[in-house]
This record gives sequence, structure tokens and C-alpha cells, in this order.
Amino acid sequence: MRYTTIGSDSLSARKVSVLSLGAMRFGTTTDEATSFAILDRYVAAGGNFIDTSNNYLFFVNGTQGGESEALLARWRASRGIGDEIVIATKVGARPIAPATDFGTPREGLSRAAIREAGGRSRERLGAERIDLYYAHVPDQTEVPLEEQVAAFGELVADGVVGLLGLSNHWAWQVERARDLAAAAGTTRADVLQYHHTYLRMRTDIPDLRFSRDGEIGVADGSILSYVREPGMTLVAYSPLLNGAYTRPDKELDRAYDHPGTRARLEALDQVVEETGATANQVVLAWLIGGELPVVPLIGASSVAQLDESLAAVDLQLSAEQRQLLDAAN
Repeated sequence: MRYTTIGSDSLSARKVSVLSLGAMRFGTTTDEATSFAILDRYVAAGGNFIDTSNNYLFFVNGTQGGESEALLARWRASRGIGDEIVIATKVGARPIAPATDFGTPREGLSRAAIREAGGRSRERLGAERIDLYYAHVPDQTEVPLEEQVAAFGELVADGVVGLLGLSNHWAWQVERARDLAAAAGTTRADVLQYHHTYLRMRTDIPDLRFSRDGEIGVADGSILSYVREPGMTLVAYSPLLNGAYTRPDKELDRAYDHPGTRARLEALDQVVEETGATANQVVLAWLIGGELPVVPLIGASSVAQLDESLAAVDLQLSAEQRQLLDAAN
């Protein structure tokens, strides 16, 4: 395994594996025995960066979520695992009542909601401290950013949260929140979590569930350029497009239906042929070894799927291969 550092403050920064494991489906669509086997294999390979949320995975069984956090607590307790594993969780998108879709109102990001949800996540995780705490989605109830920033800063000051992150926010919200934190002398969000992969996604298509202004939650140019700021890290979710790179039965989202996709897939095919690796492995190696500080967040429903992703850590693309991939548009 290889490692990188997240967090700009030397006192709170953490050394994490360059591949993060998503636990979203653990405890629901991925049963406990399989989830434990995947987690064991990940840790045995040197992985130490696990991602979850307080609303995972509510819509499977019509709950409010929390199944993933609770499973991670059972796994940690059964294996005697402590703070050597960095666990990230999120607040803001948990439905306020049991739900099966995204139409139910969410908890939001008021000071009260952030503090209460943080306490409940710590209880479910069986942890005294949340290593990395994200604002999962922008608040929809008009809570001022000042209140949100202050609430997250209080949790860090209280010692119950380590690092802060922002997920699925517009770039202007990221900048404003970080400026407010700096002005108040409180902790800033140094980790961003967005969808990012080798193929480039159109972001002008409205997602009526979340935003009429376009696709929110995608690492477009404004987010990628922000990650170039010193101390920032991008955690890239869904980097393998749910299997679409390698499975003909998985269709690409309509947002990838543009000329650049064909050019990038042709470049990817060429590198796959040259390396003998799978397309998934080439995509992960491209993300890990690029000039931007990106940590791919992978999902796995079997140990075999995880092993394929783990092998990408040791795949070194040549300068020529990387130039070919980068230049394709």
C-alpha cells in the first residue's frame, strides 16, 4: 500500500492509504459476513481510510440510515481495531423520517442538527471521535453558512471531530465556508468529496432531485482547480462508474454522451492493451498518480472486486501513457 496525507494542520493531519474503501452498502445490500471479509482484506493490504455516512443506506429498507456506521462498529469491536483506521462519515442528508427515496426532507446543517447527528454517529460507530466529518450536501433550509461553519468548528474544538470536509457543494460554497472559517479562526474543511473519474461528465444537465442549476457533486474544472490549493485533497467517489468501464451491460449516464468520451475510451483501451491491466485498474492508477491530490473512493461487493482495485496501487503508468490519457478529449 502507498499513503498520502490529508489535512493541512500538522497537528490534525492524518496519513491515509491512497485508496479509500466505501462502506455505503455494508449492512444492507452487502451482508455482514461479506462486509467483514472485504474490510479484513482491505486492512490486511494496508488500507486504513474507510468512508460512510449517517444516512447509509436508508432507501434499501425504508429507514433513516445508520446501518453502515453500525456495521463498522461491530467489525471494529470484533477485530480490536482502534484509531489506526481513519473513518470518515457525513451529516446533512439523513431523512428526518424513514424513507425509500430522496424526496423526504433531510436533517440539514443547522447547529443543532450537526451537533446531534455528530453525537449519534459517534454512538453508532462506537467511537469517541470522528476522524473526518463531512457536510454531505448543501443545506436546503436556509441555515446561514456562518452557523454551519461555527458548528463544525465547535466539534473540532471540543475534541470530538478531527478533520473537516465538504461533499457535493458548489465551488462558491466551498470558498465562502473556508473563508468564514479562516476569518473566525476556526478549522477549515481541507477535504472535498465529489464524483470524479477518467471520463469527463457534462455538468449542465439539471438533476431535479437536487439542483435545477445543473449536476451538483461532480468535480468539474472549478473544483479540480480548487484542489490545487496547498493542503487540499479530493476524495473521488464512484471512480469506476459502477462497473461501466469493464461491463458491457452497464450503460454510461447520459451526461457522458459527448465526443470527448469516445476519445478518452480509445486512449484508455490503448493503455489497457499496453499494460495488460484492466480498465478499472488503469483508471485508478491514473487518479492516484496524477498531479492533483486525489484519493479514489472505491466500492466493493466481494473480495475479488476489492483485489482488482488494490492491484491498481502498484500499477505505474509511463509518462507517455499518462500523457496519452491526459490529452484525449
